[in-house]
Amino acid sequence: MKNIGAAIIGCGSIFPLHAGAVMELENAELRIIIDTDLEKAQVAAQRYGCEAASDYRSLLGREDIQIVHVCTPHHEHAQMSIELLAAGKHVLTEKPMAENIASAIAMLEAARRSKAQLGITYQNRYNTASQMIHEYISSGHLGKLICMKGIVTWNRDPSYYGSAAWRGKWATEGGGLLINQTVHTLDLLQWFGGTVSSVKGSVTADVLGDTIEVEDTAHACIDFASGARALFYGTTAYGTDSPIDLEIVFEHGVLHQWRDTLYLWKDGQETKLYEPSQTQTEGKSYWGTSHGKLIADFYEHVQEDRPFWIDAEEGIKAMQLIADLYDYTRSHMGLRFPPA
Repeated sequence: MKNIGAAIIGCGSIFPLHAGAVMELENAELRIIIDTDLEKAQVAAQRYGCEAASDYRSLLGREDIQIVHVCTPHHEHAQMSIELLAAGKHVLTEKPMAENIASAIAMLEAARRSKAQLGITYQNRYNTASQMIHEYISSGHLGKLICMKGIVTWNRDPSYYGSAAWRGKWATEGGGLLINQTVHTLDLLQWFGGTVSSVKGSVTADVLGDTIEVEDTAHACIDFASGARALFYGTTAYGTDSPIDLEIVFEHGVLHQWRDTLYLWKDGQETKLYEPSQTQTEGKSYWGTSHGKLIADFYEHVQEDRPFWIDAEEGIKAMQLIADLYDYTRSHMGLRFPPA
């Protein structure tokens, strides 16, 4: 495949990261941008020098389009991906994989039926610090993995949910904090920890209960088959977007990631293992710079006809973790307090 023809569906906030990454690839050409708001698609197409359209189904019969990026609201991922895969198009969909586990399973089954590939955009696995952590776990250099913690304290106010009708609703967003803001952190925890054996915790709407149907706060205790345990806390009820805080504890040392900088505490000394350069992206600063790495890798796998490693089977793991936490909250009352 000399030149891969690409299409992007959806001109939302994440769109520029995908478009910019495709434009950087020597083996690919962005040929069409799709959005139900045709004027929005036309403005984007003029910027990137390609076609514009309003109906993604126009891609199904086009032989000049091999890869399609799905950057639409959550509830549209499954239907679009299933149709595109059936038409033989390789699909790279934004997170979350779908709006719920049932739709994610339908995507998984469609990918198994198709000769084309389905990739999920969990770009934080490509962060240098994330890959270093995974290598420490795999190598056993610090001994057995004991426990982990992940903390995400961000801010989403009512205006954020008012900016798009699909946000903050079970039917269209599929959840709140967990499925949208912290899905990357949960994906990293399960990628680091391996097979999940149990999930306990709760989800609540501490601040935005009058604005949204879904949660703005959650905590979880995640046990792994290895015997390791992860504790997670996340909220969008904080006053600002703080850096994500990750701690990985081993028998013989501790890794701590803060502001994407990775530290090692061992033998009473702290060492800085990695500090990222101050590279600007077109999106929010905490999205990081790894979209381009993931997209380039996906294209390389497609061109070389090799299975992409963050596929439907991998992508559904974080979705299952979130579904299990929602289910646990539905079925458990928590502490039983004595009468006041």
